[in-house]
Amino acid sequence: MKESGQAGIALLGFGEAGRAFARGWPDGARAKAVAYDIKFEDAALRGEVAGACGRIGIDAAESLPAALQTASHVFSLVTADRAQEAASQAAGFIRPAAYFLDCNSCSPATKKASQAAIEKAGGRYVDVAIMAPVAPALHRTPLLVSGPHAGQACAWLETLGMRPSPAGTEVGQASAIKMLRSVMIKGLEALTAECMLAARRAGVEEAVLASLQASDPGWDWPGRLAYNLERMMVHGERRAAEMEEVASTITELGLPSRMASATAAWQRELAALRLEGGPNSLADRADRILRRLDP
Repeated sequence: MKESGQAGIALLGFGEAGRAFARGWPDGARAKAVAYDIKFEDAALRGEVAGACGRIGIDAAESLPAALQTASHVFSLVTADRAQEAASQAAGFIRPAAYFLDCNSCSPATKKASQAAIEKAGGRYVDVAIMAPVAPALHRTPLLVSGPHAGQACAWLETLGMRPSPAGTEVGQASAIKMLRSVMIKGLEALTAECMLAARRAGVEEAVLASLQASDPGWDWPGRLAYNLERMMVHGERRAAEMEEVASTITELGLPSRMASATAAWQRELAALRLEGGPNSLADRADRILRRLDP
């Protein structure tokens, strides 16, 4: 653990995003960082997450209070469906004036509810949206930041070598951009599954791909569609939770959320198959999915 009184960084949730950020940070930042993950409470899962902390070079906290006791900046990097719960729990232990950077893919309404809990406890809530996959760029992944403390948060994030951009002075502005963008990005993934699995089963996938390529020759259609399936196969559970928040966002705006809800269903269905991405082949991925979908 960090020495008492040493202001540090806490990562709540140490999955793909938390590990990517920490790997990219300068050594000095990692030396001040501590991670807490709910998996620490499960003896069967604790070893893998604690091992990742050790390999990356940050401490593993024994509990949520231990993670927050010396943290001046807190990254919340849990799943969308647990984000508000994480904020509510953190509010019980957050230090006065500590920044709570909520990086989860949630609706503006969920972010505002989390803001209320953190600010009631004396913390400074920041709405952060992660705008690209974290694996390629690590801590350099583009971020949108909004809320009354966005300016100070952006300046601090830049000291870690991160790439924040201000998105407004109100909590919910950054998350609204992320949510509505996801209608398109995750929706294209769901369309990929519905189109290409049916085309493969009908035996006409080559003709369908040729037609798509002719319609838009600027895209590598086989490569992009293979990538879309891999995103759903590997990350579909998290993406489904995000799309449920997207559906809530659209409903809150007084519009029907038909596409977002259908996308969530496709994402969850492919994630439930528990398939790895495997070879970078559209045909291979489609065939493995279809075999598992067969009764």
